[in-house]
Amino acid sequence: MQNQINVATAPKTGTFQMRINPEVRQEVEAVYASYGLSLTDAINVFLQQSLNESGLPFLLSPENAAYLKTKATARLMAEVQKGWDSVQNESDWVSEEDAYRVLGIEK
Repeated sequence: MQNQINVATAPKTGTFQMRINPEVRQEVEAVYASYGLSLTDAINVFLQQSLNESGLPFLLSPENAAYLKTKATARLMAEVQKGWDSVQNESDWVSEEDAYRVLGIEK
C-alpha cells in the first residue's frame, strides 16, 4: 500500500471546477455550514474519506450492504486469527468469564 495522503495538510496547488445548480449549491452550503465547513472543506473531507476507504466512503445502494458485511466479517476474522496467533503458552489464554468481566458485560 502506498503512503496515505493527508488531504488537510497536502499542498493545494491544483484546481477543480464543477457545474452545480445554484439552488442546490445554496442548500448544500447551508448543510455544511451547520458543521462549520465550507463546500471546499466538505469536498476535501469526501476526498480524504475516499482515500481512507480506497473507494466511496458510503453505500450507493442496498445491494452494497452484503459487500460491507463480507468485508467486516473478513476484518473480524483477521483480528481473531491475530489473537490465536499471539498465544505463546497456556497462560496467554483468557477465560470467557474474564473476557466478559473486562468488557463490562454481565452474562
